[in-house]
Amino acid sequence: MDGRLLTGVTVLDAVIESGGFSRAAEALGMSASGVSHAIARLEARLGVRLLDRTTRSVALTDEGRRFYERVRPSLEEIEEAAIDATGASARVRGRLRVNVDPLFSRLVLAGHLGDFLAQYPELALETITREHVGDLVADGIDVAIRFGDPLGASLVSRKLADIQVQTVASPAYLQRHGRPPTPQDLLKHLCIDFRDPLTGRPYDWEFHRKSEILPVRISSRLMLSDAGTMLTECLAGTGICQVLAIAVKQLLADGRLVNLFPDWPDERFSLYALYPSRHHPAAKVRAFIEFVSQTIR
Repeated sequence: MDGRLLTGVTVLDAVIESGGFSRAAEALGMSASGVSHAIARLEARLGVRLLDRTTRSVALTDEGRRFYERVRPSLEEIEEAAIDATGASARVRGRLRVNVDPLFSRLVLAGHLGDFLAQYPELALETITREHVGDLVADGIDVAIRFGDPLGASLVSRKLADIQVQTVASPAYLQRHGRPPTPQDLLKHLCIDFRDPLTGRPYDWEFHRKSEILPVRISSRLMLSDAGTMLTECLAGTGICQVLAIAVKQLLADGRLVNLFPDWPDERFSLYALYPSRHHPAAKVRAFIEFVSQTIR
């Protein structure tokens, strides 16, 4: 392999990860002109322009994006091999980019990320909340945290938890409208729908008890796609909603919400960690997966 080619690819990776030539130079211990020359040599070697540069921004060209998507996984493999070879495979450092389900980020992770960073002072964390997983490699994502059965054979999946779903209402709502005695009585009540980001339709309401599954029709005039807004409206007495038990544990303990059907406790929503197919996920990925698991517990 041409050593200068590998050097150029490493510099390109630093420019993309840091967002500019000056920051890449600082990260690599080079001058800004040295970074510029390395990129120019790489472009000459490949015969294509990789970056569009202005005074304020740097962006990959179409050719540059295709090239970078191909080589970035190999760079990560080389880095992991080097870490393993030096006996420091457990060292958590570098930049970690995580694609997180918005519902999980808002209701569960928020408020705990500082603890994770404090545990690993050499790590920088970037979370991206999106409704869809997308292409993890093309987007430069190290790991995704998602609900529902994984789609796509190109990703490694690890189930983190089966989280209980509860149907809740505020005391103010129950005072005005009464408490539904059974799930079937929800048709007579005001319910808040939550939109499924994959289908664009509201989630179906079901109730599980051991092997029994009870689908229920509801009456809803409000459908939301933001979990925080849904929970706020539920607390305000707007209607009944279905939420993850771990997101409302304290609200239930404080009496601000009421679990309407504790005798139907077995509906679950699976949470997965997804990452690109590799033999060994990086230490930073393993650390974040463990952190999520501990947060749920």
